[in-house]
Amino acid sequence: MEDKVKIAVLVSGGGTNLQALLDAQKSGALHSGGIALVVSNKENAYALTRAKNAGVPTAVLSKSAYPTQKAFEDALCSLLEENDIGLVILAGFLRILSADFTRRYDKRILNVHPSLIPSFCGEGFYGLRVHEAALQRGVKVTGATVHFVNEIPDGGEILLQKAVEILPGDTPEILQKRVMEQAEWILLPQAAEQVSAALAKQ
Repeated sequence: MEDKVKIAVLVSGGGTNLQALLDAQKSGALHSGGIALVVSNKENAYALTRAKNAGVPTAVLSKSAYPTQKAFEDALCSLLEENDIGLVILAGFLRILSADFTRRYDKRILNVHPSLIPSFCGEGFYGLRVHEAALQRGVKVTGATVHFVNEIPDGGEILLQKAVEILPGDTPEILQKRVMEQAEWILLPQAAEQVSAALAKQ
C-alpha cells in the first residue's frame, strides 16, 4: 500500500457500504487507494467483523469512552495520523463531525447519502427515515449522492449522483435495499477511486 492513498472508513452499523468498498478493492476497481483502517463508534457494529474478515485493522471509539465531541475527535485525529490516513469515508457513520474536524480534512472526507441531495437530507435524515420521507412525499425517483463532508450535514460539494426509480408497493425497507444495490454500492467505490487518484497525484 506504499504508493496508495490510505483510506479510513468510519462505520456505525452493518457495514454494507464498507463491504462494497472492500469488494471494489479486491476486484481492482478501487486501486489508487487502499482501506487501511476501519473505525466504529459502536462496539457491536457488524462492520467491524467485515473488516476483520478482510484483514483490515479496526478501532472502536465508543460514546462511553469518549463522551464529548472534543474527546472523540481528538482520539480520531490521533488514529488517523498514526495510520497516515489520506482519505476518510463515512459509510453509515452516525456521529456528526464538527467544523474544526471537517476543516482539518477539507476535501478529504466522503459521505454517501441515500437520496438525491438536496432532497431529503440534512440533520435528522438518515437510514430508513430518508426513504420514509421520500415515500410520504410521493416522489417517483430517488437515488443516492456521494459528497464531500463539511460542517453542514449533507452540505458539502456533490461528486456523484445516481437516480433510482420508486416502484408501486415500495416500503421504506424495500426502497432502502434497491437504493443500496443500484446506487450506493456503485457510487461509493467510484468516488473513492476518483478522489484517491486525485490525491495520489498531489
